[in-house]
Amino acid sequence: MKVALVQDTPRLGDVATNLERTVTLLDEAARRGAALALLPELFLTGYRLGDLVPEVALRLDRPGPEIERLAAASRRIPFAIGLVEESSHHLFYNVAAWFEGGELRHVHRKCYLPTYGMFREGMDFARGDRIRTFPTPFGRAGLLICEDAWHPSAATLLALEGATLVFVLSASPLRGLGVGRHNLSIDTWVQLLTTLARFHGFPVCYVNRTGFEDGLGFGGGSFATDAAGNLLASARDIDPELLIVDVPVERTRDMRFAYPLLRDERPELVHRELGRILGRTEDTP
Repeated sequence: MKVALVQDTPRLGDVATNLERTVTLLDEAARRGAALALLPELFLTGYRLGDLVPEVALRLDRPGPEIERLAAASRRIPFAIGLVEESSHHLFYNVAAWFEGGELRHVHRKCYLPTYGMFREGMDFARGDRIRTFPTPFGRAGLLICEDAWHPSAATLLALEGATLVFVLSASPLRGLGVGRHNLSIDTWVQLLTTLARFHGFPVCYVNRTGFEDGLGFGGGSFATDAAGNLLASARDIDPELLIVDVPVERTRDMRFAYPLLRDERPELVHRELGRILGRTEDTP
């Protein structure tokens, strides 16, 4: 499975320009033989939105021309992209949308919103409340958005629902360059996602954006792992790059036979103990 990790820089608040750039990049990915493409978190809008959130939000329940254009582009290559959704109740969500075969097929609303340090997402967005898998031509997949992946239970839920692929869309800031080390934030992402891949026995594809917004730089460094948690390839730091990675999806079968961690998972135990922790069930011997 050839995956295009589309590491690029959107323009803050400029949906029209970002849409044109998206279509151009998808065309390039298809020309280079990719079977699917991943674009970063909030690529259609930019990240540091603040008061711009209502201006750039799109309705997915009654698609307008922007969604129709993205759907049309998916006739050539299926892809995931980050954007802002406005619900029918006028709540605003940071979402990852999967387009395939001329249709919007799946939407994941970001569940874990960082609101600490340089992040203020809890002030701008509502929280998603579902973590679900969806079918693709390459196997059952799951989407996570940046902070979601820092909560290991999210990946476990996807695995338990049958995911054999996980795609992580990110807008991760640049940290650590210029002090004699690699990009520390990307080093940490590699450690995190290679571990999640190994524990769950599925490939993980991570795409991060580049560029600067309001003094905040984004680090790039997109990468993919196989089902054993081995790093397959990674994009450079800082600069835009369209990286094609050949992901051996057949290794999932081998890994899950050799290390049957998913087989031996006990969701009923987790369910019972969570009920106890939340005070919904009594502690019994």
